[in-house]
Amino acid sequence: MNPRNLLLGLAAAALSAAAVFPCAAADFRPGQFFVQGGAGDKHTQSLTAGARWPWAWRSELAGMEATAATEGFISLWRAPEYGGGHQTIAQIGLVPMFRLRFDQGRSPWFAEGGIGLTLTDQIYRTPERQFSTAFNFIDTLAVGRNFGVDNAHELSLRIAHFSNASIKKPNPGLNFIQLRYGMKF
Repeated sequence: MNPRNLLLGLAAAALSAAAVFPCAAADFRPGQFFVQGGAGDKHTQSLTAGARWPWAWRSELAGMEATAATEGFISLWRAPEYGGGHQTIAQIGLVPMFRLRFDQGRSPWFAEGGIGLTLTDQIYRTPERQFSTAFNFIDTLAVGRNFGVDNAHELSLRIAHFSNASIKKPNPGLNFIQLRYGMKF
């Protein structure tokens, strides 16, 4: 089977598995779609599209509103290749994200973070860095702001770290700075 077809099949399975999280929408429609792009260390860039399923859970925490959502995404990485040129690596991921919104939830500003799972169609190997697994974890921290009618749009600046948590060596990890645009539905 073609690795890209396998990856798309795994993406569908991973997004279906997100239903185990307490999503607010009983019909499994996402509450938001997003696109993001970023640059990683060692000359790697990423382009990502995904969806966000809000949970019904809400809580107050030190004058802030805490919420959560499950995110599923598909990314393409452009990375240096041995012998020159570039390679494209496809990735899928599933991440539970926790968001804090300031001023008891009334502020358009938020901070969020989460740890999830990713799978690439090949092991990331460049002249400067080699992973040992196609399965990796993603750690994400972000700050953002909603805007527009009903705050339906959002921009966020994100820091993401990918590594296998030393399941297998080498485990050099890879960091990205990303800019995300999201739109609620």
